[in-house]
Amino acid sequence: MNEQPNAVTFKGNAMTLQGDPIEAGQKAPDFTLVANDLSQKSLSDFAGKTVILSVVPSLDTGTCDAQTRRFNEEAAKFGDNVVVLTVSLDLPFAQKRWCGAAGIEHVTTLSDYRDRQFGPSYGVLLKELGLLTRAVFIIDPEGVVRYKQIVPEVAEEPDYADVLNALQQLA
Repeated sequence: MNEQPNAVTFKGNAMTLQGDPIEAGQKAPDFTLVANDLSQKSLSDFAGKTVILSVVPSLDTGTCDAQTRRFNEEAAKFGDNVVVLTVSLDLPFAQKRWCGAAGIEHVTTLSDYRDRQFGPSYGVLLKELGLLTRAVFIIDPEGVVRYKQIVPEVAEEPDYADVLNALQQLA
């Protein structure tokens, strides 16, 4: 598996990203993730829509909570042609519980706990922690990655203005 040493930090400590990094302009790798009802969801299920992949280490942390809540607020403004998927390694049961408690209605949470292939496919697996790093990808309706943001410090939120600007450029 490819490794990118010192690619990000977590609370100031250097971390290694594992997997094949993808870049804007590439075809997005398909994935199979687990929804809150234990059904399987793939990127191809959202074909024809713009997909925002909001990748987080765990919804049960303050920063991941804030990121998902912010995208939930923004998603309410996007319309039917844009979907927001929050991906983590949290169990689907925990994701469902968290969404209910947080009132999340416009973001779909998906788990990579079963196959653990999303992280390596997108180059976002934190070797030292066994979690996904904080990242945002925008995939256009044809399945091409149009935007990528790997947050340099995992404990910090993404640059929302940059994400929203990139999304607006696609519209």
